[in-house]
Amino acid sequence: MHVFEESQKLELKREITEGLKKEIIAFANTDGGEILIGIEDDGTVVGLTNAQKDLETVSNILRDSIKPDILVHSSAEILTIDGKQVVKIEITRGSRRPYHLASKGMKPSSVFVRHGTSASAASDEAIRQMIIESDGTQYENMRCINQSLTFHETTQLFEAEGLAFSAIQQRTLGIINSDNYYTNLGQLLADQCEHSIKAARYKGITKLDFQDRKEFRGSVMKQVDEAFEYMQLHNATSASFNGLHRKDTTEYPVFALREALVNAVVHRDYGFSGSILIHIFDDRIEMVSIGGLVQGLTLVDIELGISQSRNPRLANCFYRMKWIESYGTGLQRIKESYHGSEKQPYWNIGPNSFVVVLPKNELVETVSQDSPEIVQWIEEKDTFTSKELEDHLEKSKSYVRSLLESLMEERIIERIGKGRATKYRKRI
Repeated sequence: MHVFEESQKLELKREITEGLKKEIIAFANTDGGEILIGIEDDGTVVGLTNAQKDLETVSNILRDSIKPDILVHSSAEILTIDGKQVVKIEITRGSRRPYHLASKGMKPSSVFVRHGTSASAASDEAIRQMIIESDGTQYENMRCINQSLTFHETTQLFEAEGLAFSAIQQRTLGIINSDNYYTNLGQLLADQCEHSIKAARYKGITKLDFQDRKEFRGSVMKQVDEAFEYMQLHNATSASFNGLHRKDTTEYPVFALREALVNAVVHRDYGFSGSILIHIFDDRIEMVSIGGLVQGLTLVDIELGISQSRNPRLANCFYRMKWIESYGTGLQRIKESYHGSEKQPYWNIGPNSFVVVLPKNELVETVSQDSPEIVQWIEEKDTFTSKELEDHLEKSKSYVRSLLESLMEERIIERIGKGRATKYRKRI
């Protein structure tokens, strides 16, 4: 007469219960083992009244209730022990761990491991370690723990550029893998992205006098879009005129702001949980991205245009959106955008950080006062107010005041009236 005893590798069950799924998963996620159904907890064989039906139930569980597909790592058969029929399930350690309940997704309440003679829920860290062992260490290719993702924000941005973002495109981009799991790339582009960009503005050139802060969340695409707009709000514009032909100049080259921001997001190390930081001072903007240089590259390499992205699939998404114009030219083009400027951008690199510093350009507003176009506009008016000139030039009150003074000094116009009734006309 056989008497069995539960162990790290053997589980005994009197009959099939809902807990059977948990035991199978635990063995697949640990070191494998066997389950005998038709054995009492004390190890005595009681057998099954309909072993064939129970075998079919086990087969259905293996096929439909556990993900990823566990069939290649499991087998089930009917054995006769002491004249009684039992079902034996054999499970080997899985190659695509973590295995989990198909109905609940890949989360701690659905992932189990074997401890001694019992199965228990796996911790978040245990799940991450299993993913790394199965998927490798390339962050964006690893399965995402959160499989309940939505993509409303990224879909809107893609569609605004005339690009589709359906399941077909998501598979092509690497957001969904061959086992129909969302990858970490998917989480970065999802509304539920766990990472953020934090911006802060200071008065002066140090962090002593804080003025305001803002944090951008949601899809990294949305974060970049909103963070760029925030920086543009603090990027003053000056205009120079050749007559009515206007040329705008900004304190920070728009291309440099965009390129530095995109680089910070695309090349950061998402294995760290911290945020990308944007510091806006009176004389510069600093962007701090987590993660130093990709192993094997030097600063000289990347300044020469050698590109080795830490997140190539994410970079490809930005490339499709035309937010990256060409690979490996980011720092070079940031420098080129400062061509002719007295102050030049520079970068500081630490073991786990990359800081881009963009200096502010001093704005000088000029107007060609004797331009025929300006004179023509003035001649078309019998009289005009400073407000009308402000609206026409789309300039500030202080700028137009200086312009009017210059035009009067050049004896091109003259003032009529005083106070609120002040108007101007072409000098006769």
